[in-house]
Amino acid sequence: MLNSRLVIPVVAIVFVTFLFTGTLLADPPKDKGKPEKTNSEESAGKRDHDVNTRSIMVSAGISLGDARKLATQYQLTGGKPLPPGIRKNLARGKPMPPGIQKTRLPGAFIEHLPYHEGFEWQQAGTDLVLLVEGSLEIADVLSDVFD
Repeated sequence: MLNSRLVIPVVAIVFVTFLFTGTLLADPPKDKGKPEKTNSEESAGKRDHDVNTRSIMVSAGISLGDARKLATQYQLTGGKPLPPGIRKNLARGKPMPPGIQKTRLPGAFIEHLPYHEGFEWQQAGTDLVLLVEGSLEIADVLSDVFD
């Protein structure tokens, strides 16, 4: 026969286990928690993400040596480098550091650089920088092109 001292605690443990398991596995109430995103909100968030990753994923498309040859050909060398503390902040995916004077490059020089829709070329000190058009986000940097 079963020992009555053992049966009661076992039944109690099984009952409590079923009680808590059901609570843990239940769906949360529909009106509680974060609201779900609509399709338009999801697509807007995806577009923002695409813009941010687009700039990071684009490379200059020209080698440093070729860019230097072009700068020499158009007599754009002899530039003054940026201060080291500011220059270290010129990096892909980062915004252009505030206070940096960007220099527009001659159209003839830009025509020889690879074209990337939605991006523009700028000079910052002795560096050639590819920026997301209309923003200050850096897509790529070629260092010491205008040295």
